[in-house]
Parts: sequence; structure tokens; C-alpha cells
Amino acid sequence: MILQYTIIALLFLAATFYVGRIFWRAFFVKTATGCAKGCGGACATIDVDRLQRTIEKAAAQPAVR
Repeated sequence: MILQYTIIALLFLAATFYVGRIFWRAFFVKTATGCAKGCGGACATIDVDRLQRTIEKAAAQPAVR
């Protein structure tokens, strides 16, 4: 019975550590690039000029039916 409680306590501590680490990285780690998701993706590297050129190019093309 004590062994079961010990295993449950260890699993609970591991899960708490895992979730706490995710929250810590999301809010306090400043070395991660990108958006608040922490995935390190290209969220923060949007090229606005290129996006504007793409929109203008698409608007200049005739509509296809």
C-alpha cells in the first residue's frame, strides 16, 4: 500500500514539474524567439513588405471563374 502511494506521489510530482516548466518557459524565458507559444516558429519573423507585395500581386490578377 505504501508503494502505491509512493508511485502516485512520484507521478504527481513529475507531472507538476512538467506543467510548471511549460508555464515557466512561456512567461519567463526571454531567449525563445517567436510568439508566446514558445514553439520557436517563425511567428515573429513576418516580412510585412513581402506580404504586401503578395496581396497587391493577387489583387492585380483577374478573377478566375
